[in-house]
Amino acid sequence: MRHRLRTRHCFHRLQAGHATIPGGRTLTRDIQQYVVSLYRSVRAIAESSGDGPIDWDAVAEAAKAVTDPGSIALSDAERAGYATDVRDARTRVREVSSVEFDVPDIVEVQNRHHWIDANIDTFRRVMEPVEEHGPAVMPGVARTVNTGTMSVMLSVLAKNVLGQYDPLLLAESDDHALYFVRPNIRRIADQLDVEYDRFRRWIAFHEVTHAAEFGAAPWLSEHLESRMEDGIEALAHGHLDREAFRDLDAAMTAVEGYAELLMDGAFDDEYADLREKMEARRRGRDPVSKFLRRLLGLGLKRRQYERGKAFFDVVAAERGIDGASAVWDRPENLPTDAELDDPARWLSRVNP
Repeated sequence: MRHRLRTRHCFHRLQAGHATIPGGRTLTRDIQQYVVSLYRSVRAIAESSGDGPIDWDAVAEAAKAVTDPGSIALSDAERAGYATDVRDARTRVREVSSVEFDVPDIVEVQNRHHWIDANIDTFRRVMEPVEEHGPAVMPGVARTVNTGTMSVMLSVLAKNVLGQYDPLLLAESDDHALYFVRPNIRRIADQLDVEYDRFRRWIAFHEVTHAAEFGAAPWLSEHLESRMEDGIEALAHGHLDREAFRDLDAAMTAVEGYAELLMDGAFDDEYADLREKMEARRRGRDPVSKFLRRLLGLGLKRRQYERGKAFFDVVAAERGIDGASAVWDRPENLPTDAELDDPARWLSRVNP
């Protein structure tokens, strides 16, 4: 109790603008803000409530408390730049892929808190089977741990996501959405020492290629949902459905690889330097950051990029982009896990 009151007292002092701690040492403004944010996050997690194993309202509050939202104060020129990038990407990807598609009605330039709000419902939908069927041992403690874990995941992701094509999996509507997390795009462009407008355009082109994939394959969202539900449902009952997760990984590898294939033909500038700088940044991360990215599956996403691109490079060299696009004709045309490493087997089976 005494420790808790002291922590709360320090919190109020910092809120009131005091810049010293016992002993007379001075706190910088950044440290003050960090301590206040951390306190708010811990308090939100500690006060999590409800009957389920995760308090989603507390997840959102805690994740935002330790995440600087960043600025979305766009100039007129920057706002027009985003619109032009998306429009040009749509035109160029249509030309390269011969796929007729449109971008989602929802296209948002977000700060990090907006991204958390947009994604927390997806997390909730994905975790629903686990919440319904998971073990209820020490529910209060479990709820606090689960709420804390999910808030950390959302906070880390919100600080790293640049753009997102969101098929709104497991949602009741068929709407899709396209998000750009402006503070992250600006921060990474500065860190990489690359022109912001060019970097933003590169991100826009990549995300629009995903719109082309889901436009070419109206069945893709349902397929991903089905395999995800099978895998999560099995986990909720204490089993691991390896086939469901293997199929899901293979499908997402195809999604990322085909996007890279379209990017090679659609982007109106050379971008090898951007990719190399992003890769160098990834290699230079500190051990804690690498651990968190591995824990959140971001390393898996990188592997999907590389593996999928290698597959489609071979397929396109043999049959062109039209042949590669046959992967979206029907679910059965998706490459299997084995075929991703042996494109000749896929070419023999599908014969596009």
